[in-house]
Amino acid sequence: MENTPTRVALVTGGSGGIGRDTSERLARDGMAVAVHYAGNQARADETVEAITSAGGRAMAVGGDVADEHAMAEAFDAVERTFGGVDVVVNTAGIMILAPLAEFDLADLDSTIRTNIRGTFVVNQLAAQRVRNGGAIINFSSSVVQIALPTYAPYAASKGAVEAVSLILARELRGRDITVNAVAPGPTATPLFLDGKDQETVDNMSKMPPLERLGTPQDIAESVAFLAGPARWVNGQVVYVNGGII
Repeated sequence: MENTPTRVALVTGGSGGIGRDTSERLARDGMAVAVHYAGNQARADETVEAITSAGGRAMAVGGDVADEHAMAEAFDAVERTFGGVDVVVNTAGIMILAPLAEFDLADLDSTIRTNIRGTFVVNQLAAQRVRNGGAIINFSSSVVQIALPTYAPYAASKGAVEAVSLILARELRGRDITVNAVAPGPTATPLFLDGKDQETVDNMSKMPPLERLGTPQDIAESVAFLAGPARWVNGQVVYVNGGII
């Protein structure tokens, strides 16, 4: 029997939180995984070590997601090492919270640069590089629909991610490449928990009918579905939030 070629995944922001669990989950599915980091190579190396020690294949690649040259080099490195790219999961993002009337415009620029430009750069390269039969998975947020106070800049940036995802899915007609966005609800990650008091965390954990926060593993399972068997799910925003909306 002919061996099935190993599929290759590039996970931006793959060194922590949802990105790390996604990297490890895709590796368990048999993919070779490129764990991308922006500033913390040590965490990326830890994720690579966790994957390789479990028998998987992984490498670390660095770069600012909003820098098209740095990310082109990252894609090049993955192609040199693993032979190509089949799945791109763009988890990289930042979240700065404050009421709109008081929001620092420098923080708005940072949010736009990472969350919108970064998504655009990664998707542009993915559209050029991902092999037929592949998948591109972006990260939105359920807060786009929940509309929580203090989340306006973050939600606005994630609304842009949804627009990019749905339009790119249609622009790749004939390529056998799916493009979807995952929209997590409140999930117990450092990004989410940072700056929140226990009362706020407790209240948000009661929002889903399941009455708990999501876990990075919950989100990684949905990503693995879209990256692998879900070939007929395309151009969609998949809400992964325990039933909040």
